[in-house]
Amino acid sequence: MAPLALLGLAGCSTTPPSAEDQAPIALAASAPAAPVAAGQPPTGRPREAAGKVLQTALPPGGTDAAVIVPDPEASAAANKQAMEMPSPIELKDADLWDRIRRGFAMPDLDNDLVRNREQWYASRPDYVQRMTQRASRYLFYIVEEVERRGLPTELALLPFIESAFNPQAVSVAKASGMWQFIPSTGKHFELTQNIFRDERRDVMASTRAALDYLTKLYGMFGDWHLALAAYNWGEGSVQRAIARNQKAGLPTDYENLRMPVETRYYVPKLQAIKNIVARPESFGLALQSIENHPYFLTVEIQRDIDVQLAARLAGVPMEEFRALNPQMNKPVILAAGTPQILLPYDNARLFIRNLADHRGPLASWTAWVVPRTMRPSEAAKAAGLDEEELREVNKIPKGMLIKAGSTLLVPRDGVRHAKDVSSEIADNAIIALAPDVPPGRRTVVKAGKRDTLASLAKRYGLPVAQVAQWNRLTPSASLARGQRVVLYLPAKSASRATAKSTVSNDTRRIAATKETRRAVGKSTTRTAGAGKKASTVREAKADKRGDSKNASRTAQAKGRVVAKN
Repeated sequence: MAPLALLGLAGCSTTPPSAEDQAPIALAASAPAAPVAAGQPPTGRPREAAGKVLQTALPPGGTDAAVIVPDPEASAAANKQAMEMPSPIELKDADLWDRIRRGFAMPDLDNDLVRNREQWYASRPDYVQRMTQRASRYLFYIVEEVERRGLPTELALLPFIESAFNPQAVSVAKASGMWQFIPSTGKHFELTQNIFRDERRDVMASTRAALDYLTKLYGMFGDWHLALAAYNWGEGSVQRAIARNQKAGLPTDYENLRMPVETRYYVPKLQAIKNIVARPESFGLALQSIENHPYFLTVEIQRDIDVQLAARLAGVPMEEFRALNPQMNKPVILAAGTPQILLPYDNARLFIRNLADHRGPLASWTAWVVPRTMRPSEAAKAAGLDEEELREVNKIPKGMLIKAGSTLLVPRDGVRHAKDVSSEIADNAIIALAPDVPPGRRTVVKAGKRDTLASLAKRYGLPVAQVAQWNRLTPSASLARGQRVVLYLPAKSASRATAKSTVSNDTRRIAATKETRRAVGKSTTRTAGAGKKASTVREAKADKRGDSKNASRTAQAKGRVVAKN
C-alpha cells in the first residue's frame, strides 16, 4: 500500500471521479471544518476547477486510488451543485476579486483615518503588489471558508493587515502566522505548538481557528467593528472600554471608544484595503489577477517523510513548499502529527506518481526521547551524529544539558528507529534544557579594582572559558570594581571565597570609615580655627568701636564742662 492518498480540492466542494477511473474510490476525510451557520447555506459558486477530474496514475498492479472526494461537512445539495460542470458564463467570471466584492457585507467606516491608510497603501504600489502575490496562494481557500460559514468576505482580507499574507510573520508579542495568533490564544483554539510543528502558521488550521474566533467575537458584541477591535486588542479590553463609556453616558461604538493607537487604526486599515479592492483604479493601483479556483490540493500522507524529499517528489522549489506548509519546524514531516500536506494544484498528481516510483527510505530523521539527563556530546554519540549537527538541528545552545524526557531529532537508524514516530510524541514532544554547571556551590564574588575575568579564574583555579560561560561574558572581559561574578566552587573553596569576599568588604568599609573620620576631623579643625579667627576679629572691632564710643563720651563731657564754666 502506498503511503498516501489525494484528499481533494482544498476548501471547496469537489467533483467525483469520472467513469474512466477504474481504481477503487478511497473516501478520505478532509480536515474538520466548522459547520455552516444556521439559516445561512453555503454561497460558493461552481468553479472551473470543480468541473475537472484528475486522472489517477497508478503503478502497474497498484491498488491505490488518488481521488477527489466530496466535502463531508457540506450539505448534499451544495455538493451536488458544486459537482455540476459550470456554464461558459460562469467560467467567464473567473476573477476571485469579483467574488470577494460581491460578498462585502460589513458597514463602511468613513473617517480621516481611513483616508490616511488609503493614501499610505496607494503610495506604495510595490508593497501592495508583494502582498497580493503572496495572497494568491491562500485567498481562494480563505474565501471558500468564509462563504461556507456565511461570513462577510471582508474577513478574507484581514491577513493583509495582520501579516501581509506572510505565514512566517512573527510579531514582537510573539504572535505568529497569517492570522497572528499569540501562543495562549492559539492553544485556546487548539492550534498545536511543539518542537515539530506550530499550527499557528498552518494555512488551514490557523484559518479555521481565526474564523472560529471572529465568529465568537461577533456573537459577543453583535458589531463587526467591535469584533475586529477585540481580535486585535482582546475581548476583555473592548468590554472594559464599553463599560467606561456606558458609565460616562457616552456612545459605545468603535469610533467613540478609547483604545490604543494600533487598535484605533485597525479597522480603518481593513476599510482602506476593502476600498482598494472595490475600486483599485481610484487609487492608481492595479490588482494582480487571482483565478477563482484552488491554488493547492491537500494530500494525505501515511508515512514520515523528509521535507526536502517531499518537495523534490512534488517538483516544487523548497521556498514554494514551505510557503504552503509553513508549520513545519523540523526537516521531517511526521505523519502522526501532520497527516496532510498542501501542494500546488498541478504538482499534487506529480507527487503521487513520483512517490509510487520512489525506492528507498522516505525519512532520514526520527524522534528520540532522551532516557536521562545528559550533555549534548553524550546524546550525539548515542544518536550517531556530530555534536554540532545535533545542536543545530535541535536548537541547543552551548553550555546546556538535555533533561530526561526531552525529544530530540536524530538520524533514523534502520534497526533502532525503523518505525515511524508515534502520535503521542508527534503531538506532545518537548525539549527541556538546564545550565551545564559542575557540582559545587554557587558562589558570588565581587571583582576588585584591577580584576579581570582571567585573574579571577586563576585565583580560584578555574578555566577562564568556564567562568566566562557561567557569566555570559567573553574570556577577555574586563570587570568593573564591585561587579558580581558567579563561580561554582567546592564547598571549602566556596566558604573561603565567601569569607575572603566578606573580609575584603569589611576591610574596605573600615578603611572608608577611617578616611571619613580623618576628613571630618580636619574639617572640624579648620572650622574651629576659622571660628576663633572670626571671633578675634569681631572682638577687635568691638573693642575699637568701644574705644571710639568712650572717646566720644569723654569729649562730650569735656564740652559740657567747658560750657558750664
